[in-house]
Amino acid sequence: MNPTTTSQREQYEVASWRREQLAHSGFPPRLAARLAMDPRYDLHALIELVERGCDPERAMRILAPLEEELAA
Repeated sequence: MNPTTTSQREQYEVASWRREQLAHSGFPPRLAARLAMDPRYDLHALIELVERGCDPERAMRILAPLEEELAA
């Protein structure tokens, strides 16, 4: 089996699992998909913030990777 294909399939499976977890925790589908594809976001920290009452969009901004904040 081609290592690239295996790696791509694993990345897809991880992203799909992350998307499901985020959606189950109350993230809107589009936001969940976007965050699931970006490994710089800590999945558990995002979910914990939402479980503590933070809205998903704010949780995303709180945990945004530093370079995004510098570019803004």
